[in-house]
Amino acid sequence: MKLASETTAGLWVPLVPSLDALLARLDSLSSEPRIVVQRQIALNLALQPYLERGAGALLSPLLQETELANLFLYADFYPQDGQLTLIEQLRDVITEHIPQEEREWLDPLKHSYLDLAEFLSFDEQTQRLTFRSVGDARVYRVPDGAFRKELQPGQVLLTRMIREPGDVEWERAVIAGAAIVLSNEDGKGLLNATLDYRRQVEISDGSFELGDWPEFAKRYGHVLLWTFARMRFAALVDAVKSIHYVAAAGQPYLYALALYDHCEYGYMNEMLAGLEGFERETGVSLPSGVSTSKDAQFFVQRGASGALESAVVARLILTATQLWVECDSRERLDAVKHKLAATFGFSLHFRGETWTPPARQIKESELAVEEPLTLMISAEEDRALLNAFLETLYLEWAEQACPSLGNYMPRHVATSAAGREQVAVLIADMERHDPGIRRVGQAAFDYHKLRAHVGLD
Repeated sequence: MKLASETTAGLWVPLVPSLDALLARLDSLSSEPRIVVQRQIALNLALQPYLERGAGALLSPLLQETELANLFLYADFYPQDGQLTLIEQLRDVITEHIPQEEREWLDPLKHSYLDLAEFLSFDEQTQRLTFRSVGDARVYRVPDGAFRKELQPGQVLLTRMIREPGDVEWERAVIAGAAIVLSNEDGKGLLNATLDYRRQVEISDGSFELGDWPEFAKRYGHVLLWTFARMRFAALVDAVKSIHYVAAAGQPYLYALALYDHCEYGYMNEMLAGLEGFERETGVSLPSGVSTSKDAQFFVQRGASGALESAVVARLILTATQLWVECDSRERLDAVKHKLAATFGFSLHFRGETWTPPARQIKESELAVEEPLTLMISAEEDRALLNAFLETLYLEWAEQACPSLGNYMPRHVATSAAGREQVAVLIADMERHDPGIRRVGQAAFDYHKLRAHVGLD
């Protein structure tokens, strides 16, 4: 879940001033009119998952991802219009003086690549941190800094390591400013997913060797960024799917709804009383207090939910002409619907369903916790959800065959005096059993709209 949160994934490491100046020079060069198109191509390639099918509206790249994409442009990207790479253009320029302390970083930067580096330990004597590439076990020894306080042994950095000038062994290196912190499990998962991509490329190209890890990471380092972005999207989906919605007193919020029509109240009541996994809910009376031979009957399914060992996770409400289904998740709604279909077959006429909870802007800090996020749904949010559902269903009801009206359309039946009375009775019963009255204390739908829609008013 933390991958979905910007506050827990990013890390910045101060750059050596001369390297910082060189990167600024490369950035300026990449913004020149003759290169700007190729710059956009490179950045679009590195951040491609955020540009697919409007994904950027759900999740934006971390600032560290954007900076790593810039480094991909500076050090790895070959312009598609035949121009030299940015480093080659800068290295071969003779019209501008580049200080020697900047020039000495050109070759190390050119040979660097995006890597996954596991933090191993801190050496007090050398004042360096030891990292090991999870791709090929290469060891990096990085100068210490305040950023060490944010690291734990075993964590993996998705970053670019640049060897220090003059170190031919490439053990002494610096982190190129931006880094993304991953758990050991996520880091190795990212590596495995990237290697799967590598195998797919090898199969597609008919060549089963893309070189060793440094060569592959140099050519396909952007795939590491792709994989991380897709992990973030998956983490966001998991975080949203695991949200625990609750109503008052911490009871599960039953937002997954379905509605059926029927015309066999007695049979339905008898069968629901014996439906496996459900029990009759006691102590529930009509909101109006009126008792009839066809009072609403309530049946509930109980289960563990959050801190509650036994809570209502599904409810069936049988009225004279309708059967309401309320569940705490889409998965449970699907299971209940299958059970009802197996039990009643064509005795039930499906009208519609919804499983989308009330829209809520979720803060990044809320996604950063390990436990599932719990959201309290207010009565106003609940009533709005019910209203949106009923607004569609009931206006469609007027144009569809109704079992209680001999499978004629309510609008057509209401064209006669006797028919108007029948339709009026049905709408009055629907209004009396509006789910909003029981859930939030007032009707969720304005039934005068429905009466007008079928021609009663």
